[in-house]
Amino acid sequence: MKITHHLTNSLICLCILAAFSACKRAAKPLNVTKREGEGFTLFSKTVKDTFYISIQLPLDYRAQSKKRYSVVVVTDANFYYPMIAPILHQYEKGGLLPPLILVGIGYNSFKLMDSLRVRDYMYPKAIPSDEMKAVGGGQHFYQFITNELLPKVDSTYRTETNNRTLLGHSFGGYFSLYALMEQVDQKRNDFKGFVSASPSLWYNNYYLFQIPQKLKTLTRKDTLNLFLSVGGLEEPKWSIQPVKDLSKKFSDEGLNNMKVNTEIFNDLDHMDVGLISFVRGLEKMYVQN
Repeated sequence: MKITHHLTNSLICLCILAAFSACKRAAKPLNVTKREGEGFTLFSKTVKDTFYISIQLPLDYRAQSKKRYSVVVVTDANFYYPMIAPILHQYEKGGLLPPLILVGIGYNSFKLMDSLRVRDYMYPKAIPSDEMKAVGGGQHFYQFITNELLPKVDSTYRTETNNRTLLGHSFGGYFSLYALMEQVDQKRNDFKGFVSASPSLWYNNYYLFQIPQKLKTLTRKDTLNLFLSVGGLEEPKWSIQPVKDLSKKFSDEGLNNMKVNTEIFNDLDHMDVGLISFVRGLEKMYVQN
């Protein structure tokens, strides 16, 4: 498996310009509108909390009344949805990505997201060496997505249920990998693609390092896709090296039903990696080389 060290300047500039434009337009918080095609609130019986779901439909959705579309789910939506949404529409216009339905999972406010993401994205419960408090609610959050959110999205919009992608950065990147592991354990097929940007792999004594071994038991005809990334300016021991180590574990297992792309963005730090990884990851998932 090849680990690519690279930086695409033009793509980063495009991402920044699109994100800036989106932030100017999004003067109101993400707290969800209730008109069809824009979003809804959804109370989770599993998590016992209300999530604020934002939806962006493809540009041709209304005109193509019989067409079905792949679904992209992004966590940390209070932060990332206003940035990634206009980029997907621009990439659709330019033929750089196919039309996609974007689903953002957010919270009532940006401030709440900062604390509740720790509750929802991590599993299992934190141990003393983590030096943080996390109740280990990741399993409940995964069940919310797969048993409550996705069925509602599929029943409301014209979706392709066999080609979904999950995007996550930092703790959200950890959750993307955890969702992959949980999907394998439960023998489910909810997601085909996973983007894990700067994942917190150090958590719970590298709990997620067991994923490559678990994937050896995977029995599905098509191939799962993982885009794994980290910034070259991130902390070498706790951020960069664990990504390299996990990538090597995937390679060493010689998995035929798992395609892994690992990229280290030399000139990027932790908070720079999320958006560029989402775009690059989606290109890997949906654009034929």
